[in-house]
Amino acid sequence: MKADHERDFIGYGRTPPVARWPNDARLAIVVVLNVEEGAEPSIGDGDPMTETALTDAIQGEVPAGIRDFVAESLFEYGSRVGFWRIIDLLAERGIPLTVNACAQALARNPHMAGAIRELNFDLCCHGDRFVRHFLLNESEERDVIARAVAGIERATGRRPVGWQSRYSPSRNTRGLLVELGGFLYDSDSYADDWPYWVRVGERPHLIVPHSFTNNDNRLATAKLGTASDFYDHLASALRVLYAEGARHPRMMTVSLHARVSGQPARSEAIARFLDFAAQHEGIWFASRSDIARHWIETHPPERCA
Repeated sequence: MKADHERDFIGYGRTPPVARWPNDARLAIVVVLNVEEGAEPSIGDGDPMTETALTDAIQGEVPAGIRDFVAESLFEYGSRVGFWRIIDLLAERGIPLTVNACAQALARNPHMAGAIRELNFDLCCHGDRFVRHFLLNESEERDVIARAVAGIERATGRRPVGWQSRYSPSRNTRGLLVELGGFLYDSDSYADDWPYWVRVGERPHLIVPHSFTNNDNRLATAKLGTASDFYDHLASALRVLYAEGARHPRMMTVSLHARVSGQPARSEAIARFLDFAAQHEGIWFASRSDIARHWIETHPPERCA
């Protein structure tokens, strides 16, 4: 077990863990919906410019200091329409959903918060708003983390059990999460196809890796051109991981954004992928906290030291 932020180029290597997913599943699939709309930088919130990240707006067209109404309204589409379209896709199929929520986004849309509460979606804290934690000192970051967790609990009536930073974490983030307590895991890593343990001080802490690859940010940044390209990408990943899972069951995370995959053509590709995945025997659709609890039970840290 490596210390927090000690680089590890070996990982499980040639001896991956026996995942022992429920019902001997070959592949665990986690669907994550990032709920960020209303938490992004905007001039109305006192920021110097409008955020255009992961929207179809033209970046840099509107100068800093002037509101970009195209970008603003694309964010609003995510919470007004896209969120509902995506959660309906998952609910209709009985597939668990992990919501990566920014606290300010839920505060501004109590209807979304209510749906998360009523449908009992898994909750992971995605910060308060778009904050670059790596630019904060330790005291500032401690306050931001506590405010984010309290905001989500206030909006939904439940405390999030996971954490994933909106941008890169700082060198203090993981230690502050352990200090605050109440987290099963964090997802501030992209390093593996399985969860793994690290040591924070003298305490073990679980990492459930996220994915920037199986992520609809590929569409919003034009690294993939169309929704069909994204479907093909996800389906290829599933085929490889499913085949490998015959020997070493693996985990696949699919990351979505309401303002991206909530658009009609893109949502159709997500529906196609979910239906394609469901055709395979030995798939476990799980929330991220399901994965964390399973790993804690079957691969406790004393076995991984």
